[in-house]
Amino acid sequence: MQKSPSLPGLQSVTRLPWTARIDYADLVGRFWPWLFLAALCLFFEVWSQVTQHRSFLVNAYNLQSIALAASAPMLLAIGQTFVIVTAGIDLSVGFVMGLAAVCAAQFTLLGGASAWSLCLSVPLTIAVSVIPGAINGVLVARYRVPAFIGTLGMYGIARGVGFLAAGSGMTVSVDNPGLQWLGSGWNPVIVTGVLLGLMHFILSRTRFGQYTYAVGGNEQSAARAGINVRRHLIVIYMLSAAFAAVGGIVYTARFSAGSATAREPMLLNSIAAVVIGGASLFGGTGNLIGTLIGALIIAVIEFGLVFINVDAFWQFIAVGVVIIVSVLIDQYKERLGV
Repeated sequence: MQKSPSLPGLQSVTRLPWTARIDYADLVGRFWPWLFLAALCLFFEVWSQVTQHRSFLVNAYNLQSIALAASAPMLLAIGQTFVIVTAGIDLSVGFVMGLAAVCAAQFTLLGGASAWSLCLSVPLTIAVSVIPGAINGVLVARYRVPAFIGTLGMYGIARGVGFLAAGSGMTVSVDNPGLQWLGSGWNPVIVTGVLLGLMHFILSRTRFGQYTYAVGGNEQSAARAGINVRRHLIVIYMLSAAFAAVGGIVYTARFSAGSATAREPMLLNSIAAVVIGGASLFGGTGNLIGTLIGALIIAVIEFGLVFINVDAFWQFIAVGVVIIVSVLIDQYKERLGV
């Protein structure tokens, strides 16, 4: 029997569908947050044009509202990104932020109405707020307490101390021109953007960032490579608390009051932003650009649902669903090795 002639390139042609499928999966896995953000914006834009005959995106008020809504969880998520990259988690940031909001108000009151009192309150607030972060770091790095348990305990402690500092849980009002300027207009967004740019450079371009990825990838290998893992983890958790403090300061500046319950849902949103942005809860992966996209997705969902008159409680459901989908996509990428 005569054999069928072999055709040049037959092998590559028969393997093309599988190769294309892998490349497609890799493309979707890498860029799905960007695609999802674009789809959300398109949905709300079409809804606005059809029902209200005006633009959702080409609207200065809407853009400012979305940016401000994203800036609060983004400040917490900056520090949370570093923690999650090291395969940890910080559940205390929500009430560390509340503690910082109260401290910012109290320290500003000590300085009176002078704008210079802001120069006193900011460093003092950050100094107080990093104490819970340092304790978290010691518990996790030195005493090997699981991050979930250690930071959950600090969640309760920071909450109680914040209520005590506020005076039996009362909101601390403050009238200061420096704080009012910091919290007005686009200033909170600008502060967030500057800090985001700085920390993105540190995470992606410096030795500190390389050490962070190394610790999250394999802690034992990082230690054998000469990295002081304990010290690095303590610094990471202090960094997370410091950004929670900045979030509290900005909250007090925006609302001219400090409250121990300042933006309590920010804990969920900060973790969601990091996970949606592509960071793995198993550590070793993640970046701040992805976290920014995650924060914008949450902000667009929250503002968009209000914009189309959907009950605000659906925001929590929507964000929760997106978190679950993000984890499922991460697991899918792990199985495909993309």
